[in-house]
Parts: sequence; C-alpha cells; structure tokens
Amino acid sequence: VGLSAALSMSAGAALAVECIAPANPGGGWDFTCRQIGKIMYDIGAVDQPVQVTNMPGAGGGLAYNHVVAERADDAELIIAASSATTTRLAQNAYAGMTADQVRFVGAIGADPGVIVVAADSPYQTLNDLVDAILAEPGSVAFAGGSAVGGFDHLKPLMVLKEAGFTDITKVKYIGVDGGADAITQTVGGFTQAMTGDMSEVVSFLANGDIRVVAVLTDERVPGFDDIPTAKEQGFDVVAVNWRGLYIPKGVSDATFDEWAGKLQAVADSDEWAQAMMDNGLAPFTKVGGDFQSYVDGLVADINAMSKELGVIQ
Repeated sequence: VGLSAALSMSAGAALAVECIAPANPGGGWDFTCRQIGKIMYDIGAVDQPVQVTNMPGAGGGLAYNHVVAERADDAELIIAASSATTTRLAQNAYAGMTADQVRFVGAIGADPGVIVVAADSPYQTLNDLVDAILAEPGSVAFAGGSAVGGFDHLKPLMVLKEAGFTDITKVKYIGVDGGADAITQTVGGFTQAMTGDMSEVVSFLANGDIRVVAVLTDERVPGFDDIPTAKEQGFDVVAVNWRGLYIPKGVSDATFDEWAGKLQAVADSDEWAQAMMDNGLAPFTKVGGDFQSYVDGLVADINAMSKELGVIQ
C-alpha cells in the first residue's frame, strides 16, 4: 500500500476511497467491500481502485466505534454492512453505540433468508414444520450461524408469529459457528431444521443433502425458481441479509447523495448482476433516504422482538 499511496500523493490525485470490511477476509462484509469496490472502479464511479481494510472485532463493533470516534467526517470512507449490523445495533451489542451515529447509504443485493431441512426429513413443506411446532413447540430445534437472538434465530420466529404462535421463547434454537456447521447439525439429525442464508446452502443443495422449504423473499430467487417463498405458503415474511454500506455521520448531504448514486450505478451494472448470480444473491436495491428509513424501521422491529425473547432488557 505504501508505494502506491506515495505515488498517488505525488501525482496530486484525489485520495483513494477506503472500504472497511469489519471482519476477516473471506466473509460477507469482505465480499461487499471487494465486489462493490471493484465494480465502482470498473464502471468509473471512482477514479482509483478502492482500498479494502479488514478490521475484525466485536462482530463489527470495533469498526463501528472507529468510524464514529475517529472518522466521523471522512467523505472518502465507506463501510460494509448487512442485516447483522442493524440487528446488533438494535440489541445494543456495540456497547452503547446506536444506529443513528452513522448514515446508512444503501443496499444493492441480499442474501435471501432460507429455512432448510435434511433431504430425508419427514417435513416436506414450511407448513409441515410450522404445524409440528404449533402442536408441540419443543419438537423442532433450529440450528443457525448466529447467536441466540441473532438474525438467523429471528427468521423462524417471524414465520411462527405469522402463524399466530406467540410463545417464541419455547422454540428451540442452537447457535453454532456459521451456516455450514448449522447444516451439518441438521443433516446429522441433531436439529430438525436450519435457518440461514441462501449463500450458505447452495453447495449442500447441489449435493442433494438438503431441501429448502422456504426462501424469505418477496418473489422466488432467480436461478432457484423451484424453491417456494414463505409468502406463497401463507406466511408474509421477508427476511434477507442485505449487503450494503454505511458512511460516517458527519459528511455532507451532498456526499451522502453522491455515494447513493455510486451504489445505484453498481446496482444497475451487468457486472453486479453477474456477481449476484455467482454468489446466490437476489436483487435488493434501496439507496439514499429510502434505505435509511428502511433501516430505522428494521432496528425498531428487532429491538421489540429481542425484548420479547429476553435477549435485551
């Protein structure tokens, strides 16, 4: 980095945009920075390659704190975010930090939420699963890659609430370290279902290890057209792990609008369409003020459900 940074400074060029991925290389936030950053440069939305900085720690909290405390007016900084970011903010997992300390500039793709059973499971449909829980709440345990009260835990609870089931603390949920582990638990028969994201299950689906009983999107996902939505099975639930960005709070409205525009340009590109297809993402474009108000609503909803679960006071 040192050499290229020195060269660009001596050339008097604009500073390169930095994208912070609040996790190690290889995860969803890293993907967001690298893919969106690369496409922004490829389509000319930025005039230099975007520098990616990995800043793992506290489930995104370290990066969040860094941005709020030290980079509050940095107009050249973007930070990868997802549903996990807003879930943790809603649950006060970032030690007193709140969602209004940054600006959420947009999301341009989403990893659809899924509910999965083993290929040999007696539960053929989402309704079968829900009926079993309604009859005997403890009979179905879900495995997911997030902690108790995390987004994976909340997905089946949203479905059950739609079914009129209100005693959500009775539903068994086992949080493991990532989606692959959750599937292994389910295929091995230790849990009856897995709750997670489409990207986590694609390879297991191809192997025939699992059956996806529902995808939690408005419409069926391109490329996975045989998987029914929860909506069409009678449960009006959309739960996606959106992939997007936030920026520091102290930047101007003009800068906010500029980043929203750049993100929209990536969303509209053929390159992004291909990246989504390659990674099991579905289109999900909300930028600017529209996205900020969506996030505000999400934080309020998750905060309420988390209190009900006893995850937060």
